[in-house]
Amino acid sequence: MSAVMHMTTRDRATGTAPAPNMSTEPGAKRASAARRLEDQPGFVLHSYPYSESSVIIETFTRGHGRVPLLAKGAKRPGSPLRGALLQFQRVGFSWSGKGDLRNLVRSEWLGGIPVLSAKALLCGFYLNELILKLLERDDPHERLFDHYATALTGLASGQREGDVLRTFEIELLREIGYAVNLGVVAASGAEVDPTARYTYDVESGLRRMQPGEVAERELSGTAALAIEKRDFTNPQVASQAKHLMRSLIDHHLNGRRIATRQIFISLQQP
Repeated sequence: MSAVMHMTTRDRATGTAPAPNMSTEPGAKRASAARRLEDQPGFVLHSYPYSESSVIIETFTRGHGRVPLLAKGAKRPGSPLRGALLQFQRVGFSWSGKGDLRNLVRSEWLGGIPVLSAKALLCGFYLNELILKLLERDDPHERLFDHYATALTGLASGQREGDVLRTFEIELLREIGYAVNLGVVAASGAEVDPTARYTYDVESGLRRMQPGEVAERELSGTAALAIEKRDFTNPQVASQAKHLMRSLIDHHLNGRRIATRQIFISLQQP
């Protein structure tokens, strides 16, 4: 059997060559060894039925990234695993096994984040969907995990949803190897002129637009500098940031759709 090369998002970001993966399944590099891991902090991204009493839980853990866990009997009344079904709450996961699906053996609610409600709850589902669609399994992102926890706390405490979402989107793209740098012109390294017009190319970065040019990702210099500082207080900046990040994320989704976006749109219709 020939070795299959599996490049993680961290490999792309650093430019390092991936190690040979002798498995034909994605993400099996770290999951190949049978072992038991204890009290791994994480969050539930999504869960779906496996049987009448069991569920599969897609988790986002700090030390191991996205990990799918089989929670046997979790839907039974009194099951000690019921705590693992809580979304947007810190949970300590203990699991065993190898392969693409591991067995959840214990879960413990760690608390610390107020319950999301109303629009903030929908924003939380949006963050979860981004992680599920843009992160590979078994690829740890400790920094992004911390940003996710910060985003949930911000949503729960009433921070402006747009500010929280844009900041997380930018950090997510950075973590998967596609950092959005709006502080300087990419080709020349020149400082951004607040009075000029710019566009952001996925492959080459920020560049100054030519007179009469029309671009999909047009930004004012003022907006570029503000987004770089994560300052979305100006409504025009917030609008341009939303358009830019939606376009970049759609590019990296390769045609896959974000379901929560459609829910946002339907709720805004009269």
